[in-house]
Amino acid sequence: MLARPALIAGALAAVLAVALFAGARFGLLLAIGLGFGMVLEGLRFGFAGPWRAMILRRDPAGILAQLLAIGLVALAAFPLIAAHPGELGGAAAPIGWAMAGGAFVFGAAMQVVLGCGSGTLVNAGSGNPIGLLALPFFAIGSFAGAYHLMWWTGLGALPVLVLEGTGGLMLTLGLLAAVAVVLLALAAPGTRRVPGRLVLAAALVAALAVGNLVVSGQPWGVVYGLGLWAAKSAVALGADLSGSAFWAAPGNAARLEASILTDVTTLTNLGLIGGAFLIASWRGLDQPLPKLPPRAWIATAVAGLVLGYSARLAFGCNVGAFFSGISTGSLHGWVWFAAGFAGSFVGVRLRPLLGLEGRA
Repeated sequence: MLARPALIAGALAAVLAVALFAGARFGLLLAIGLGFGMVLEGLRFGFAGPWRAMILRRDPAGILAQLLAIGLVALAAFPLIAAHPGELGGAAAPIGWAMAGGAFVFGAAMQVVLGCGSGTLVNAGSGNPIGLLALPFFAIGSFAGAYHLMWWTGLGALPVLVLEGTGGLMLTLGLLAAVAVVLLALAAPGTRRVPGRLVLAAALVAALAVGNLVVSGQPWGVVYGLGLWAAKSAVALGADLSGSAFWAAPGNAARLEASILTDVTTLTNLGLIGGAFLIASWRGLDQPLPKLPPRAWIATAVAGLVLGYSARLAFGCNVGAFFSGISTGSLHGWVWFAAGFAGSFVGVRLRPLLGLEGRA
């Protein structure tokens, strides 16, 4: 186990180094990412696990905490974006066949590896072997999904639909409350109370998400950064990405040329990994290799690829589409939630069939 003072010193040194080499804004984004990782790992706040708990045990506590965090972010994000339209933007995306299908498939795959985008990063950072295996395949899948994105979106989509202003905020909060009421009505006896640690985690995640919006100018996201890592690796190996409408677009082409330390999503992703590692090491990092059949490890790698690919088609994962989409008014976030939750029912049933656990 690393000495605790060394862990703190290492985290501070990483933030300072990024600030010195890339700028104070980017150092602050890494610090925000570290905060995300520490909260998610330290207080056990996540997405895949709570959805599984609701499906298998009718325990809504984790999802209620997610809804609380989304509502808190919305209270700040709606007026901030309205007041600074040229500087801050929401996580808006069109609702389409590929988007909804991608969310459904993502929901299934995330239950196979028990980690969404942020969850996979946190699991990898904490030394979880499943997360460590799934992460590089997630990045490759995200890169491939982006490469083919324009073909998929050509299947048909609605215009971008965004709730705005006080009316949009009130409607968003009302919908969040309605979902909470439904979850409480479906809850098993004795599961209707949200533990204090999850309430605290929701408040901290919301504060960090608002901070991310203010500092970076965009909501918290995960998937783009992972795809960028794989794209940069492909270019370094001699690949020509000019044939992809996505990666050849001016903004994305510029990011391929720029330092990885100036990419907003990369910094918060690295922070997620680092924050989870810090907490796991603080506790005493001990993640033994699970005794799983070969098909389980193959399923993990395949699920990682599917996670990345489907998340790109769905315009984000639980963070970029569900959490940030809804909290900044994009209606695609609600469609993502419904499709992703439906897919999770499939994923929960797949896990025992793939050898990842005993019969559910």
